[in-house]
Parts: sequence; structure tokens; C-alpha cells
Amino acid sequence: MPVPDRTHDLLAFLRTAETGSFTGAARRLGTTPSAISKSVARLERQFGVRLFHRSTRNLALTAEAVAYAERVAPLLRAIEDAGDILQPGRTAQGLLRVTMPADLGAALMEPLAREVLGRNPGLKIDVSLTDRHVDLIREGYDVALRAGLLADTELTSRRLGALPMVLVASPAYLAARGVPRTVAALRTHTHVRYTVAGRAFPITFADGSSFLPESVLDTDSGAGLRGAALAGVGIAQVMRVAVQDGLETGKLQVVLPEAPLPAVPVQALHAFARHLPLRVRLFIDFAAAQIAKLAANGTPQPGQV
Repeated sequence: MPVPDRTHDLLAFLRTAETGSFTGAARRLGTTPSAISKSVARLERQFGVRLFHRSTRNLALTAEAVAYAERVAPLLRAIEDAGDILQPGRTAQGLLRVTMPADLGAALMEPLAREVLGRNPGLKIDVSLTDRHVDLIREGYDVALRAGLLADTELTSRRLGALPMVLVASPAYLAARGVPRTVAALRTHTHVRYTVAGRAFPITFADGSSFLPESVLDTDSGAGLRGAALAGVGIAQVMRVAVQDGLETGKLQVVLPEAPLPAVPVQALHAFARHLPLRVRLFIDFAAAQIAKLAANGTPQPGQV
């Protein structure tokens, strides 16, 4: 099979695959939709296959295009990033695509903009704030931050630290239902639960014991848990960083502080193995420093809850 001799044609194809349109790809590459369309057409002629199903409203990858994108994307990314090795002292350039949980993103966004973008004027960042575990390679992300234990993965991971977890409820809920003083009493209360892929997470304590509470509301969003707790729906198990403001203002209270929860590990995942592009390496180092700050700020001192 012939090998395309124009890298920009491959870039046009991959950015179109990622964004779902010639317009989105053109915006990413700083060119026009017409130029992107011509690049894709050249590849189709060269390979003799159709890469996209076209309609008046959108584009969809053909089966051949999906397979080709999965093979080509890591190779092209390596070519784009090779300059980092030759110019180790320069600032990061290009587009950094990051995905992270919404609650963690809310805490990191302001320092990310100030420190990472401020120090790297040639860098652009595309951040997806979602608790969904995205497919980094298929969806074209450089790095993901994940909270919790990792399932088996072929991706490269780096542990960045751990963030405290707490059980919280609103004062109104506790006034109406009473304050649980034991784990046995906690079991009888109304709870809101965090879910991933339809699986609810149990309440797990630092001593290793756990139980899966009955729930009146399940959600796959940390923001949803916080909102339900603030509304007085029930008791929620959340990262302390997500509810620190509510604890400081008295809108939420820590429940059963005598039975602490283990901190949740936070990892960075990527598919670059040992040859990290500068933009990814800078972001991961930044994230590790920020996680350490959040962990220190979110850990109660003696006498506090």
C-alpha cells in the first residue's frame, strides 16, 4: 500500500476524525475547510478507499478509516513531538488534549490557565471535564487524570498523589434524620451513590471495612453528588476538595468523622510510554504539584473535621 508523502494530509484526516467535521479540523490546524477537504480527498485517491461517509450534516468514519486512524495517530504524534528531544529547553508548543473528572478540573482550571498557559504562549489546551473514562487513543486525548483504583490497562500511568474522601450531608438533612454516631447507624440513613458504568461504589473505611448503602439517587457525576447533598437528599461520599467550600460555609457537614475514609489515589494516564512530549510532561508535573497542594489543604488538622 502506498505511503502518503504529505504529513499535513494525514493531520487533516486525523483532525477531521477527532472533530467530526472539516470545519473543526480547519480550526485546529489554522486553515480552511476547503483545504482540509482536499487533503482528505487526496488520501482517498491515493489509497483507493473512502475514509468518511458524508452527509449534509456530518461525517462518519468508515471501518477502514477507523482502523487506519488507530494505527497512524501514535506514529504521527511521535513525529510532531520529536522536536522536544532536540530542543529540551524550549517551551511547549501545539495542542494538549486533557480529560479529567469535573470536580478535579474545577480545582485545577485556574492554576492550569495561569501557570501552564502563562508560561507556554505557544501552547493550546483542550480540556474535557467528565467523569466518564474516555478512550484516550480512539478519542485523541494526550493524557487523562483518573481518581480511584485503575482497572488493568495497557496505558502508561503515573501516580500523582491521593486526595481525602469524606461523608457529607446538609445540616437540614441531619436535623431531620439525626446524626449517625456509628457505622451501624450510618447504614440506616438515606444515601446518594457515585456510579461508574452502572456500578455503584460502596462506602469504604480506612480500616478496610465497607458496605453498599441503599440509595435514593445514583449519579456518575461528582457534581451531582454534591448537589444532592446540598439539597438535603441524603449522605454522599465525595472527595473533600469537591465540597471544601460547602464545609467552610456550613452548607455541608462531615458525617461520622470518627470513622475516616481512605484517600483516593489520583493517576495520570497516557499512551506515550517513555517518550513523553514536552507538553504532556509539563502538564503531568503541574498536576502532581497541584494534587499535593489539594491533599495538604483538604486534610483536616487535629480538632477539625
